[in-house]
Amino acid sequence: MDATSARPVQGLHHFAWRCRDAEETRQFYEDVLGMPLVHVIKQDHVPSTGEHCPYVHIFFRMRDGSCIAFFDLGDDVAALPSPNTPAWVNHIALRVESLDDLGAMKARLERHGIEVLGVIDHDGYIQSIYFFDPNGLRLELTVEVAAEHVVEGFARNAHEEVNRWNAEKRTARAASRGDA
Repeated sequence: MDATSARPVQGLHHFAWRCRDAEETRQFYEDVLGMPLVHVIKQDHVPSTGEHCPYVHIFFRMRDGSCIAFFDLGDDVAALPSPNTPAWVNHIALRVESLDDLGAMKARLERHGIEVLGVIDHDGYIQSIYFFDPNGLRLELTVEVAAEHVVEGFARNAHEEVNRWNAEKRTARAASRGDA
């Protein structure tokens, strides 16, 4: 591989989001979801920008080694939802091993007073539940239920499906402008 070639991405290290309160977030991710707190970074300056902004950055590890992380900026403010995007769009999906695990997590969340939507079947590919964390971040717990050959078929057809969507979108946009 030459110096200009893309290097393979090995996996997710962490996904970061703003939280309102580090302890409230710790309780949810560690005590409710069972993801251990594994690292804390406390700084007064942002290393990438040099900007003065005291914060704590907390990391929770998943079984595969990847993390979900949060920034508490000390002002008790959660991230605002995107004003141009429906609330169901922006979310992070976390994988569980089985339908039994999905059902157990749903029951656990509900015992903790968390409203859960689902179990939802997504075209025979995955089954999922949805809920919000204390910061308003929409979470999905999901399990892949499709057989391996079905998943491989989805992958073979993925580019064709995107191309079809793009053509439909162009047609719809042209019609809405009166170009048809």
